[in-house]
Amino acid sequence: MFETLTDRLTKTFSFLRDRKELTDDNIEEGLRAVRQALLEADVNFKVVKDFTDRVKERVVGGRRIQGVEASQQFVAAFHHELVQLMGPKDVRLEFAKNGPTIVLMAGLQGAGKTTTCAKLAKHLRDKHGRRPLLVAADVKRPAAVEQLKVLGRQINVPVFHKEGLAPPALCQQGVAYALTAGADMVILDTAGRLHVDQALMDEVRDIAQLVRPTNTVLVLDAMTGQDAVNSAKAFNDTLALTGVILTKLDGDARGGSAVSLKAVTGKPILYVGVGEKIDDLDTFHVERMAGRILGMGDVVGLVEKAQSAISEQEAQDSFEKLVMGSFTLEDMLAQLRMVRKLGPMKKVLGMMPGMSGLADSVNIDDKQMNRLEALFTSMTPRELSSPSSSTWAAAVASRRARGKTSPR
Repeated sequence: MFETLTDRLTKTFSFLRDRKELTDDNIEEGLRAVRQALLEADVNFKVVKDFTDRVKERVVGGRRIQGVEASQQFVAAFHHELVQLMGPKDVRLEFAKNGPTIVLMAGLQGAGKTTTCAKLAKHLRDKHGRRPLLVAADVKRPAAVEQLKVLGRQINVPVFHKEGLAPPALCQQGVAYALTAGADMVILDTAGRLHVDQALMDEVRDIAQLVRPTNTVLVLDAMTGQDAVNSAKAFNDTLALTGVILTKLDGDARGGSAVSLKAVTGKPILYVGVGEKIDDLDTFHVERMAGRILGMGDVVGLVEKAQSAISEQEAQDSFEKLVMGSFTLEDMLAQLRMVRKLGPMKKVLGMMPGMSGLADSVNIDDKQMNRLEALFTSMTPRELSSPSSSTWAAAVASRRARGKTSPR
């Protein structure tokens, strides 16, 4: 996500690296390039104007800092204002003090709302220790109820639904069922709608008035750009939104909606969908996202991902074997599997400082890791544990030869 914007901004800042100080001319040149990069990323033009004016004011105020490169001053000012634009602070879902926390999920057709409901349920259960209940109240779209039931079985979360009920009554009974089922979190999956469809907008408003949700969350497709921002404004006129979940940020999203959503609607981004898997829902951290947009990476996010995917004991065992010189192909296979738990390598590289450009320019094929793992698992235990490099080479060569000659 944001690859195009990051690339343009990196090139914009690079021209200042050889400048000893900031001047009116190079400040204007830099701001002009930043303005163009943001507009190309589909950021709202009013937001771009206000943002660049604030960056200019901050840069001009710090232009006489001694010992700091001009490009670093410019990037620091840009980062600060970008955080203020998308933040200024991280906002989270509110949990009810008494009774179950109710989350009303609304959104446009095709934004991935039903899948996001399941992702959110799993995230709240695994990260916050909640006991979620999913309510299938999307009776408009064919197979929407069955889709949520399948996802519920996949993540082992109960799904409530009763045939023949209108969505408002269905949601009300779902909340009542949660009280008897011991659930402390109710996620209502309502029908996707167009913001111009007044009947469906009235329906979701009726649901909100009936169940009084703790949080009302709008699910938006990041790939729709400024149309997502316009939709958020329309929904906010009908519902008192808590915040937004942006989906499909792993796709060809230019990032304009993420950058300008808070400024235009006043509603924060709570979570972002970064993949198709059920675990691909990340909490939105403003400072981390600003750092990734500027090519600074997200080291904290990478460490958190590694901690959730790799146990401390596994990491310690691998380290000790490397130090003691007893590292074998069997250990290498274990490390390969640990690395694969982190997700696609392109995404991992993008979270490392200064590596976002490399991730874009290098053709990273995760299928090669599949082939390498298959190669290792085809070896005998003796071949995997043998310390002889010649044995390793012979084993690898024989497996490759066998793969080329075997029938497909």
